[in-house]
Amino acid sequence: MKAMTLVLTLLLAWGQARAETTGDGNALLNRPSDRTYDVILASGYLKVGVYRDFPPYSYEVDGEPRGIDVALGKRLAEGLGVEFRVHWITPDENLGDDLRNNVWKGHYLDRQRLADVMLRVPYDTEYAYLRDATGEYINEQVVLFGPYQQETWQIAYDPDQLAEVDSVAVFQYHPIGVEIDTLPDFYLSSGLGGRLRDQVRHYRNVRAAFAAMARGEVSGVMGMRAEIDHELNWPGHARFRAADTGFPGIVRQRWDVGLAIKHTHRQLGYALEGVIDHLVRSGALAALFAAEGLRYSVPQYYRAFLAPDALARAQGQR
Repeated sequence: MKAMTLVLTLLLAWGQARAETTGDGNALLNRPSDRTYDVILASGYLKVGVYRDFPPYSYEVDGEPRGIDVALGKRLAEGLGVEFRVHWITPDENLGDDLRNNVWKGHYLDRQRLADVMLRVPYDTEYAYLRDATGEYINEQVVLFGPYQQETWQIAYDPDQLAEVDSVAVFQYHPIGVEIDTLPDFYLSSGLGGRLRDQVRHYRNVRAAFAAMARGEVSGVMGMRAEIDHELNWPGHARFRAADTGFPGIVRQRWDVGLAIKHTHRQLGYALEGVIDHLVRSGALAALFAAEGLRYSVPQYYRAFLAPDALARAQGQR
């Protein structure tokens, strides 16, 4: 009994210390404060949720946040007239867990640690209105909005090992590196009737896969295009090439990426959506990508209604 009392005392003290460190909620009940639009403006800062250690989107260099999503987060904060504060997200099992832990509820170990807005969320109406077995909306606690980029899959290869890559079928005979437990991993391991499975090599991330290609262990690497572009810009990777090939069997080869907020914070969403819309239409977002050495694609959302000249401007071609 004494041991149990001691454990509970330590846990309560630890929880209170974490709450006091966060300092933006009710320390007693460990509830997150309701950071509405007005509260955010009054506080003078915007907490932007981005994934940790995820170059080129969001990562740290000498303790400073870097990456395209960090640059966008700063623009969002600037558009509201407040300071930018980074909220690092460690990915959980799935997107639903990430949204719950970082946008609308908080992790059970730290309810107060919430972002005001989360970046790099797939802008997908089917996912947004997905229902469970009882007919209830799975994502009713969040609003997905503000598409700012169209992402796609990409393969890079070593021309010293492969003359060209016009089809993924070439990797029936040459090893290819992927980040473990990602769609490229599952796709290549099961694609073409499983004929590529024995050539798939698993790595912790895309950067580790590129390092393996530099050592000659694999002939190619598959990942998201921005990840591939980022690695192609690194010293020592100049000889590698981006392949021009499709991915038969992948239902959705391109997808829009946007923002997420708690469903009760729609006023904040409207304000941020206005900032995003200006950045996309003006070509400023394309310029942010170009500054990072990345190719930019306008989201399909905008392609559906922008005139050709407006689309060219958004793409950074005017």
